[in-house]
Amino acid sequence: MSEGDSSTDPTPDGGVVSVDAPATRLHDGGTEGSTATDAADESALARLADSSLLTIARREYRLAVRSRWALGVALLFGLFTTAVVQFGASSVGPGRFDAVIATIAELGVYLVPLTALAVGYDAIVGADERGSLELMLALPVTKGRVVVGTAVGRAAVLSGAMLLGFVPGALLTVRYIGLGSVGQYAAVALAAVLTACAMLGVAVLVSTVARTKTHALGAALAIWLWVALLHDLVALGAVAGFDLGSGAIAAAILLNPVDCFRVLALSQVDVVAGGFGSVLAQAGLTVPMVAAALVAWVVVPVGVAAKLIQRRRL
Repeated sequence: MSEGDSSTDPTPDGGVVSVDAPATRLHDGGTEGSTATDAADESALARLADSSLLTIARREYRLAVRSRWALGVALLFGLFTTAVVQFGASSVGPGRFDAVIATIAELGVYLVPLTALAVGYDAIVGADERGSLELMLALPVTKGRVVVGTAVGRAAVLSGAMLLGFVPGALLTVRYIGLGSVGQYAAVALAAVLTACAMLGVAVLVSTVARTKTHALGAALAIWLWVALLHDLVALGAVAGFDLGSGAIAAAILLNPVDCFRVLALSQVDVVAGGFGSVLAQAGLTVPMVAAALVAWVVVPVGVAAKLIQRRRL
């Protein structure tokens, strides 16, 4: 027998069994080797599908950092907090820190939602127009996970940039007022970040249903006008005109994430100022209730967008 021939062993019935046969033939015509390969491929695809949400979130995070808008957000809030604390806390008076918090609350109701809506309005529709959305959906991943992963990635960048922007104000607060004010300042900063994530969820929902970036931008601006300006006017007019009770007041606050931010911020001081703040005492709201409402504002719009993406034509 030559060295290139396969070695064989005799069997009781006179046949032979190949020792170095590459695979054993199965009943369905396949082999054990090919079946193992298919199982490994299916396992790899399953792992990819399970990790797709985090994979998309990391991709969105890297794209956002590369585009430099995160740096712009950090600089914007850095200038904002520095100016507020510098001109507020450096003045003489026992209520200077209360004035700083009230100023952040009153100006933040315009800046925080506007920033979040600007960050998120093109999250889905922009990817669709660029063609990257269709490319992602070609992978073994559901449309819903693409939406959630995109929202998580952008929320991570937005939160980090805002927290970084609040650092200069925190340092100035320690300088002018002392370490005792850091806890209250940090609570206001976290409330602002949570509100921004809530408005980002709304922006992702708008981006999911909009057909073009222009439509999404127009809808985002309309939403900003409503939550920052018109909602309080309508709510206060309804309360004054129809003599509504505390339940209606509480509902009006919880239905607007910007008002939730104002409540959480002003709860850190003894000053109750501006807009809807004059009726907060009658609403019967607590800080945990308002924080839970903001968390719902983060989760619900993204969940609705994950459902509505199924109807989007690519």
